[in-house]
Amino acid sequence: MTAAIDPVLAEPPPRFTESDAVRLAAATFEVGGATARNLGSERDQTFMLSDGSGTPLAVMKVSNPAESVAMLDMEAQVVAHIGTVDKLLPVARPWRVPGADGAGPGVYRAAIDGCWVRMYDVMPGWGRADPVEFDDDAIVAWGTTTARLSRATRGFFHPAAGRVMPWDVQHALTVRPMVASIGDAGWRRTVGRTLDRYEAVVSPRWPHMRAQVVHGDLSTDNALIDARGRITGIVDFGDMSHSATVIDLVAALDSLGTGRVGDELLRVGRLVVDGYRRVLPLEPLELDVLGELWATRAAIGVAISSWRVVNGLEDAEFAERYNPTAMEMVESLAAVGWELESSRRRPGRAGLPLSERRAAVFGSGLEALSYDDPLEVLAAEGVWLHGTDGRRYLDMYNNVPCVGHAHPRVTEAIARQSRQLNTNLRYLHPAAIELAERLAASCPTELDTVVFVNSGSESNDLAWRMAAAVTGHRGGLCTSFAYHGVTEAIAALSPETWPPGYTPHHVRRWAPPDAYRGEHLDAGAFAAAVDELGDLGLAAVILDGVLQSDGVIDPSPDYVQELVGRTHAAGGLWIADEVQGGHGRTGLGMWSFERFGITPDIVTLGKPMGNGHPVAALITRRAIAAEFGLTQGSFFSTFGGNQVSIAAATAVLDVIDDERTVERTRVVGGQLREALRQITADDDRVGDVRGVGLANAVEMVVDRTTARPDAVVAAAMKNSLRRHGVLVGTTGPNGNVLKIRPPLAFRAEHIGVFIDAWTAARASIGAVTVDVG
Repeated sequence: MTAAIDPVLAEPPPRFTESDAVRLAAATFEVGGATARNLGSERDQTFMLSDGSGTPLAVMKVSNPAESVAMLDMEAQVVAHIGTVDKLLPVARPWRVPGADGAGPGVYRAAIDGCWVRMYDVMPGWGRADPVEFDDDAIVAWGTTTARLSRATRGFFHPAAGRVMPWDVQHALTVRPMVASIGDAGWRRTVGRTLDRYEAVVSPRWPHMRAQVVHGDLSTDNALIDARGRITGIVDFGDMSHSATVIDLVAALDSLGTGRVGDELLRVGRLVVDGYRRVLPLEPLELDVLGELWATRAAIGVAISSWRVVNGLEDAEFAERYNPTAMEMVESLAAVGWELESSRRRPGRAGLPLSERRAAVFGSGLEALSYDDPLEVLAAEGVWLHGTDGRRYLDMYNNVPCVGHAHPRVTEAIARQSRQLNTNLRYLHPAAIELAERLAASCPTELDTVVFVNSGSESNDLAWRMAAAVTGHRGGLCTSFAYHGVTEAIAALSPETWPPGYTPHHVRRWAPPDAYRGEHLDAGAFAAAVDELGDLGLAAVILDGVLQSDGVIDPSPDYVQELVGRTHAAGGLWIADEVQGGHGRTGLGMWSFERFGITPDIVTLGKPMGNGHPVAALITRRAIAAEFGLTQGSFFSTFGGNQVSIAAATAVLDVIDDERTVERTRVVGGQLREALRQITADDDRVGDVRGVGLANAVEMVVDRTTARPDAVVAAAMKNSLRRHGVLVGTTGPNGNVLKIRPPLAFRAEHIGVFIDAWTAARASIGAVTVDVG
C-alpha cells in the first residue's frame, strides 16, 4: 500500500534533541552560541535558533531521512523562481552553506548524521494561529495570498514534482487502506463515503482541470501571520507536487474552515474564494468541484493522521488535533450538497416544481413561459441551448445573443473589464468614447451624437423625450402591433402589450403593408393616422425596421421613404428602432434602416448590442441633442456607458467585423427561406414564408385560399418543434406567425437540422383543431 506513496510519509521523523540542534547548526551553517527550540513537525524537525538574549537568529530544518535530494533542491529552486515573479510574496528564503561552491540548489543543504540540514531567515509574525480568530478581511486576504502563490509557481516545473503525496487530493484513493486506522466507526463510514463520492464524481473530471506545480499545504501550520491575521511568511514547501492549480485554494479552505461549521463554514469558504478570485479567476469546472475537493481533503487528513499514529510515525495528540473539526467540515459540506456558492438556505418552496415557484414569486403579470412543456435551461453556446433534461436545442428564437450564446470574445471582455474598472461617464476613459465614435461612423454623417443607456426601452424612451422636446408636439405614430419597450412613454407606443380596448389618447397606429394578402400597400393608412392626431401634432414616428411584432415584414424602400417624407412634412422626427433589426440582422447592412435609403433623425439600439449584457444607445444629430439639453437639462445614466457594458458592446462589433457576420447572414438567411419554401410548398397550412437576413417568418393559415390566420396550428408547430429540438416563437396580431430569428452565429450547416425538425414536427401535429375565428 505504501509503495506508491512518497516514502517520506512512511518514515519516522528525525529524533534530535534541542541540544543536538545547537550542535548541528554550528557544524553546518556556522551558527554558534545559539539556543534551540523544537517547533514540532509532521515528518521533519524544525527548530528556532536564538542568541543568548532570546533574539531569533534562524529557523533550521532537519529533513526526514527518506526525503529525496531532488525534492530538497526543488524547494530551493521554487523559492528562487517565486522571487522573480512576485518579489513581494513573503516566502522564507534558504541560506547558502558557508563555503559552498557553485550556484546550484545543492548549495542550500548540508549533510550531517545521515540527514540534510537547511537554514532559513526568520520571518516576522506568529505561527500556528487559530483561524477562528481571523476577521473577514483576514480571511479574504488569505485567499488573495493563496492565489498570488499559485500564480507565482505556475511557470515552474521540476521532475521531482511528480511525486505521490496522499495529501494531494488527486491521490485521495491511495488513502483507502488507511481508513481502517480511524478509531471512530462513524468517522470511518463518513470518510469512506467521501472517498466513494470523490471516485465517482471528481476523479473522472480531474484530467480536465488546470495543472501546475503547487505548494500543496498553505495552512496555518505553514504560514506566519501578523496581528491582523494576514500572512507575513510562507515557511514550508515540503508538500509540493504537480497537481490541479486549485489544490492550493483547497488547502487554504481546509485550514481556514477549522472550527467552523454549518452556514458559518460556508460563508467563510466563500470569502476565501472571493479573495482568491481577486487575482486568479476560477474556471467553471474548478468551481463546480471545489466543495467536493474541500471535503475530500478534510477526510483524507483524518485517515492519514490516524494511520500515522497507528504506525507509530507521529504523536497522537499532535497528529490528530484537527480531526474532530475536519469531520465537522465534511458533514457540513455533505449536508448542503457540496456546492459552495449555492449553499445558502433555500426558501420553503424549494421542494416544489420550478414553474410553481416562478408563478408564486413573480405573480400573474409576468409574460407566460414560451412552451406548453416549459424548458428549463442550463447552459448555451453559439446557436444551442442546453436543457436540464440533457437535450440540446437549436435556438431559432433568441435575437439578443446576436453573435451567439456565450461568445468567448464577449464573455472574456466582460470578465476582464469587470476585474479592472467599472464606473460611470463622469470620469474620462477612452472605451465609451471610442465605441461612440464607431457607432456614429456606422451611420450617415448627419448622425454624430451618441448617448449610452441600459436597454432598448430606455433608448426609445429617451428618443421620444427628445422628439417631443424638439418638435413641441405630443402625438406619436407606430405600426398596428408594434413593440418598442416597457417604460410608460414607450408602452404607449407598443400596442402588442395594450389591454383590450385601450388606445392612448396621443398615439395613432397604421397598418403596415401586407404583401401576402395585397393589403395596405400604399401610404394611405399612414397619412390618415397623421391626420387623426389633429392639434396634438406629430412628435415622432417609430419603426422597427423588420416589423417583428407585426409579423416580420419587409417593406419596400419607396414605401418607407414616402413615410419619412410625410413625417418631416408634419413636423415630426423619424425614430429608427434597431433593437430587433440592427447589428447586421438583415444581412444588408449593420442597420435595418440602411436598406430603405433613408436617414433617420434618431436611431435606437438595445438587446443585441451587448450580446445579452444590458447596454443600449441612442444616435442622433447634434442639433437635436443640443435642443433637448437646452429645454430639458443635461442627461445622465448611472450605468449607461459603464466600462463593462462598453467592453461587451465593443466586442460584439469586433466579432461582427472579424466573422463577416453581415454577409454570412445575408447568404444563410436566403438559403433558409428557400429551404423552407421547398419543404412547405405542398402544405396548405403555410400561407407565406418571408423575411430578410435572419429575421424570418412562416405564416400559418387555415388554408391558402382564404388566407385566414390560424393561431392554433402556429402554437401547435411551436410546441412540436420544441419537442423535436428546435426553439421558435410566435408573433403577429393574430398570433399565427412563427418567428424564426436565431443568433447570427447560425450557419448553413444548421439549416438541415431545422428542416428535419420541421418535417417531424409538422407530421406529429397532424390535423390540429382549426381556429376559424
